[in-house]
Formats: sequence, C-alpha cells, structure tokens
Amino acid sequence: MTASYFRKGFGLKAAIEGQLTADYSSAVVDAFRAGDYRLGAGPLEFRLAREFGFCYGVDRAVEYAYETRTKFPDRRLFLVGEIIHNPHVNAKLTAMGITILARAADGGFDFSPVGPADVVILPAFGVTVQDFARLREIGAVLVDTTCGSVLNVWKRVEAYARDGYTALIHGKYFHEETRATASQVTKYPGGRYLVVFDMDEARLVCDFIEGRGDEAALAGRFAHAMSPGFDFARDLVRVGLANQTTMLSGESMAIANEVRASMGRRYGQDTLGEHFRTFDTICSATQERQDAVLRLLEEPLDLMLVVGGYNSSNTTHLAALCRERGVRTYHIEDATSIDVATGGLRHQPRIKAAEEQVAPGWLTGARRIGITAGASTPNNKIGETVLRLCAVAGVEPDLPA
Repeated sequence: MTASYFRKGFGLKAAIEGQLTADYSSAVVDAFRAGDYRLGAGPLEFRLAREFGFCYGVDRAVEYAYETRTKFPDRRLFLVGEIIHNPHVNAKLTAMGITILARAADGGFDFSPVGPADVVILPAFGVTVQDFARLREIGAVLVDTTCGSVLNVWKRVEAYARDGYTALIHGKYFHEETRATASQVTKYPGGRYLVVFDMDEARLVCDFIEGRGDEAALAGRFAHAMSPGFDFARDLVRVGLANQTTMLSGESMAIANEVRASMGRRYGQDTLGEHFRTFDTICSATQERQDAVLRLLEEPLDLMLVVGGYNSSNTTHLAALCRERGVRTYHIEDATSIDVATGGLRHQPRIKAAEEQVAPGWLTGARRIGITAGASTPNNKIGETVLRLCAVAGVEPDLPA
C-alpha cells in the first residue's frame, strides 16, 4: 500500500493519553481493582468480573481514531459506520469533528461526500471488500482500525474460498463484522458463504446435508444470509466453519460439532476431511470475558448487571450467558437506564429485542450484585452505573478518600 493507507498508528499516543484518560477512566473501577474486584456500599456488595470492558482491539481502534484527529487537524475526517458498538464513544468522535457515514437503504454506505483530500477511518469491525475498493478508487487517506482477531477470521474464510469450501459463518448476518467477513469469499471465483445465527438454524442446514429439509424453505429462511446464487445442493458438499468473533464460544463449538457429525453421517468418517473444516475464531478477549463472568457466577449473586451498547454482540452474549445460568440479569446501556426518581430500570430483555422494557422494583432484596461490561464499554460507564445504583439505594460506595 502507498502512504495513503495507514494501519500501524502515528506514534502520537503520548499526545492523546490525557484526553483518553479524561474521557474514559473511572475512580470506581480503580477502587474495584484495588479491592480484589469487590466494592462495598452500605449493605450492598458489588462484584466485578475480572475481565471486562475495553479489549485490546477496541483500545487500539479508539486510540487510533484520536491519533488520526491529532495527525490531521485541518482535514475532513469520516468514519465508516460506528467505530465500535458504544454510543458514548461514537458521540465523542462526532464531537471531535469526525463525521459518521451511515448505511443507505440498500445496506451500503454513501461515500459521495468523501473526496481525495479527506481522511476515512475504517472501524474495528472492518469493511467489506467492495467498500474498501470504492474508498481506494476515491483516493482518500484510509486509517484502518480493523481488529487483528477479525483479520484472522478473514484469512480463514479466504482459505476456505480458495480451496473450494463454502464458509459457514456462525454470526449475525446484519452485523458489520459478519458482512465484512462474508465479503472475503468474493476474492475468489465461486466463493460462497452462508450465515447461521444459532443452533436452530445450524440444524436446518444439517438436516439438508443429510438429505432432509426443503431447499425452497431454506432459501427463504436464509435469503439475507447467503451469497448471491447460493445453491444448497451444490454449496453444502464442502463446508468450512468460522464465526463472528463475539459470539458465544460454547455455541460456536457446538455448531461445529453438529455440522461435523452431519458430514460424517452423509459422507462417512473416512472422507470427512474432504467435506469439512473448522477453526475456532472466537477472539481471546471475548473468550476471557465469557470465562470471567462464568467464574463470577460461581458465587451467590442476587442479580447481575451487564453494561454496554444494545447493538454490541459480545455484550448481548454476556447477558445471555448470565440468564442461562439462572441469575436475574439486566442488560443496560449505561447509568441513565437507572431512573433515580422512580427507581425503575430500562433494560434490553433479550438478544434482538425490539425495544427496552422497564423493570420496577428490580433492586428489591438485592444485596450481592454482579457487574460486567462488554468489550466496547469504557470504564467510566461502569463507574457511573455503580454510582447511580448507589444513589437509588441511598448508600455511599466505599471509595478511597
């Protein structure tokens, strides 16, 4: 690439460090860390998962965006969609003069405002092969913050397409990361992909592999989740598994095992390698946060708060993991979800919920409260949530003087 493409930062971390600290640090989170991830507040006791909040990839993306503003103070800056799925971080970037490009009705981005003299930031999720090509044609300076874990998935999917395997992706077909990942197969003639959201959808695919199921019904079910011209009879003979990096790792592994078993039954174990490949592409940070919340749930908790954007995949899966373990769980976007005046709580009740629900009396009887946050949630939003909860409960947190 020429000097119009940047991926390794500008060496300006010292120049932006103070602003990052002011924007995202939290004395409350510091107190949690100092107190072995526990914090008292009158009769309440908070437990914070030991892995939470910003991961390395998010840190890098946010830092790189701040560096870009510093590096190009007089240029127009654009961001392709949200840099991460957190409304507060994206609002900060907008306040810094970075214009967020939204998707058009057809699902693509409108790059008409962008010119060769402008700077365009690519988000942590990455962009599609087609969008990248369009931006290169415009000639704008590109600053690529795509997470390294996402790039690893791209390499895997590319290898599948190169070798004639359909990429079967466990993910959300509408998610930016999965869109970008699926597009990688277009680098090779005949590249194919199919996206399954969960085990139920995976089993529909497995039924077809084993000679059951209706192709027309499948085509309707996966109309928005498969490559153009997808032929179920032709394109499910050789399959390679991959996943959106922020999905539940246990479900991804279970889906891989289910597809492997179906391929074995259909083609025989002796030729399984000719029909099936798999590779765990859950990112380490997602895995660490899921493992940490499971360890936290080994303790008796009265309720669990999961803090982060409602469109954040890794955050919604943390909430789902807690609910599966039978703990009363609320996924809230931030501290403002807690109404100090009424004591009510606005929350997202499940993945893909159409709207928030309000839970009155949600804090009644709660003494041990667990907290975690998705990889796109800054520390200050965790701290603000604890302080707001304490205000509703009428207690003061035990913070250092």
